[in-house]
Amino acid sequence: MPLRPHRPLPLATPAGIEVLTKILTQGPIPRVQIARRTGLSQAAVTKAVAPLIESGFVTDAPAGDEGQVGIGRPVSPLTVVPSSVSVIGVKVTPTSLIGVTTDFTAGILNVRHEELDSTDPEVVIDRLAEHVKALISALKTGTAMAGPLAGIGIAVSGDVDATHGVVRDSPLMGWRGVQVAKLLGKRIRVPILVSNDVRALTVAEHWFGAGVNADSFAVVTIGSGIGCGLYINGEVVSGAYGVSGELGHLPLAPGELVCTCGRRGCVETVASSDAILARTREQTGRPELDLAGAIELAHDGNQQAREAFDRAGEVIGAALAAMVNLVGPELVMIAGEGVAEYDLYEERMRRAFAEHAFGAAGDCRLTLRSHTFDDWARGAAATVIRSYVRGEPPLQR
Repeated sequence: MPLRPHRPLPLATPAGIEVLTKILTQGPIPRVQIARRTGLSQAAVTKAVAPLIESGFVTDAPAGDEGQVGIGRPVSPLTVVPSSVSVIGVKVTPTSLIGVTTDFTAGILNVRHEELDSTDPEVVIDRLAEHVKALISALKTGTAMAGPLAGIGIAVSGDVDATHGVVRDSPLMGWRGVQVAKLLGKRIRVPILVSNDVRALTVAEHWFGAGVNADSFAVVTIGSGIGCGLYINGEVVSGAYGVSGELGHLPLAPGELVCTCGRRGCVETVASSDAILARTREQTGRPELDLAGAIELAHDGNQQAREAFDRAGEVIGAALAAMVNLVGPELVMIAGEGVAEYDLYEERMRRAFAEHAFGAAGDCRLTLRSHTFDDWARGAAATVIRSYVRGEPPLQR
């Protein structure tokens, strides 16, 4: 089955964008509820929805008894047609590419994992292009109905200029000034959006996850690096210079410790999984240990291994308190590959958070939110969906 070409949404006004966003993130939803939540009149909602239904992006779904307003007046809740759009998202790590194809609701259709043996930008971009082509082929030949491909989202750790598709500085990848969108755009003629990986994950939580109905929240990821995405005042925070939420680079660790970013005393020098492993190896005199072995030692009660996790929990807790004191989210979701050892540092982390959180900021809820690398790739796809709905111009075509 051939993949249909990209087509724009029939959204002529900001009201249309707002209405579709409500249907996409909160549907099925009756027109009257959209009007109440947006402040638009029901007539304006109907006007905005009509072209979306006509073009097949939105549909009326039959309402059950619970969807009736008054006696004998059934409503027709609106829902997005998932197969009306398809999207590709790829998470890039130093050792692998993790790609997904999704529908319009960010529901995962296909998953593709591929190992990398180099972080050289040209090598990675070549492999990335082939990876994306394979995902496009899966859309074309899949049994499920695939909608027009709206675009490709690429998620990379570090300082990412999403406006120009440039990875300005990624210590984990060893990249500086890599023009990902431009280089990939020469190989793949599809709209491309490059994002910081944690920010992309935050967009997915905002539009399709636990943050849908939250007024404000933060996503803190703990693994090889430590990142933070912020949703405040109705938007995922990007920062004036494209940098925000760099929790892992707050200077809260001992100053003699050098971070992968080249600076001293960053949270990551103590609290990343690599730092915890290095500390455990040093303290136990066992250089052959891997992270799983360090976790096992700590669970078995080895005091030297426990000390490494306790130290990490102390610094993470202080960093969380600093962030909550500054921006005041109602919820912090702790996620990432580092949550496998969460129980080893949770108590110390919560204690440090309580000690440093100011006043009512201490009421902020800290919750564990398990994520896989597939979820990171889905986050990259979610950034494309958001951009597509808002009518933002693609970086490369």
